[in-house]
Amino acid sequence: MSKGATRLEDLARMAGVSISTASRALNDSPAVNQRTKQLIWKLAREMDYPFRRYMPAGPIGAEGTIAIVVPRPQHREGRLSDPFFLELFAGVGEAARERGCDILVSHVAPGSFEDLSAAMTTSRADGVIFLGQSWLHTAFNRLAETEARFVVWGAQLPDQAYCSVGSDNPLGARRATLHLARLGRKRIVFLGDTEAPEAMQRHRGYLDAVEQFGLGVDPDLIVPAHFEVESAEASIDSLIQRGVKFDGVVAASDLIALGAIRALQHAGLSVPGDVSVIGYDDVPFARYSRPALSTISQDTAKAGRLMVSKLLDASGQGASRSERVPTDLIIRESCGG
Repeated sequence: MSKGATRLEDLARMAGVSISTASRALNDSPAVNQRTKQLIWKLAREMDYPFRRYMPAGPIGAEGTIAIVVPRPQHREGRLSDPFFLELFAGVGEAARERGCDILVSHVAPGSFEDLSAAMTTSRADGVIFLGQSWLHTAFNRLAETEARFVVWGAQLPDQAYCSVGSDNPLGARRATLHLARLGRKRIVFLGDTEAPEAMQRHRGYLDAVEQFGLGVDPDLIVPAHFEVESAEASIDSLIQRGVKFDGVVAASDLIALGAIRALQHAGLSVPGDVSVIGYDDVPFARYSRPALSTISQDTAKAGRLMVSKLLDASGQGASRSERVPTDLIIRESCGG
């Protein structure tokens, strides 16, 4: 028998079971014992039988399966290698393991309501965790009108109809900015996106802090940068070349902070002697950078537990309550005190 021409009847004959049993095994029916299922799946794989559409979402024996989907970020391609997303993946993975669930990472990068809807309706998982809101807040609200099997990592926004888990972004950025102000820094840059929901809230926390400390808001010190080292480095290079004076940087992420430090060092400026820098996220490399990066930490382990529990324990009567995880100011070398 040639591979690729295998029929259901052939699988049943090779396994020594009836055609109906083979069909039930491929569909993961509880009426078929585990040993028989594994035998039939093994034969199907060896004989190139088109069985993948019948397979369960995860390995047999799991209590359930959670799909992780990363929406496309605003104005750029998304990267699953983003260090903070990897920390979130780990938090979700550990929480899922504690609940006996598998996780799968989707290749889909939604950029519209239709993409979000497709990610939900075509997934065989028990629920979906979207890591990031991008510009899809309105689309998530629309999705929540008909679907409750999802949770979003991101900001809590006005008129929100879906469940999100995230950190207290305004408070975290406010604490970072006030710390630099108390160290005597008077011209503090906010470096990062001001449109994405979480970055927008961090920008707001920065503005609250400079106004509270009486430093005034200088538009020259609001400097756009994507969540990438190269983008942040280019933004600080441009700021220096334009002759804008500054002595502190509050970055919207640790990647952005690292780019700022690289640009400052290339320009012959000392960190923290000339410019203090604080990041946001406390990803693992933050403590090993030179100088070690001061930052705002987010509890990704708790975030993972919250997202998994809200997804699995939802009553089905609508979205679970949104929740914030605590942030903490981590003082290392880059801010100078």
